[in-house]
Amino acid sequence: MRRIHIVVRGLVQGVGYRYTAGRFARRAEVTGWVRNRADGSVEAEVEGSPDQVDAVLAWMAHGPPGARVDDVQVSDVPVTGEHGFEIRDTV
Repeated sequence: MRRIHIVVRGLVQGVGYRYTAGRFARRAEVTGWVRNRADGSVEAEVEGSPDQVDAVLAWMAHGPPGARVDDVQVSDVPVTGEHGFEIRDTV
């Protein structure tokens, strides 16, 4: 299992990025969460097999139609073993 923390910058709010990321993550059967940040970026944590995590990360690198991803920061974080994928409110 692998868990990553992701911060995506660019035109990623107001374009359905968070909602679509959540749908993609659920289809990929990963766990974690995604939320908008007050600075205009999107933040997420994704946990699953390395292949599942890589698939979600590849999607997040381009996002949905209408998004423009300028930068993606990724760091490994400890696996939590949580269940489900949550679309959280903005912080």
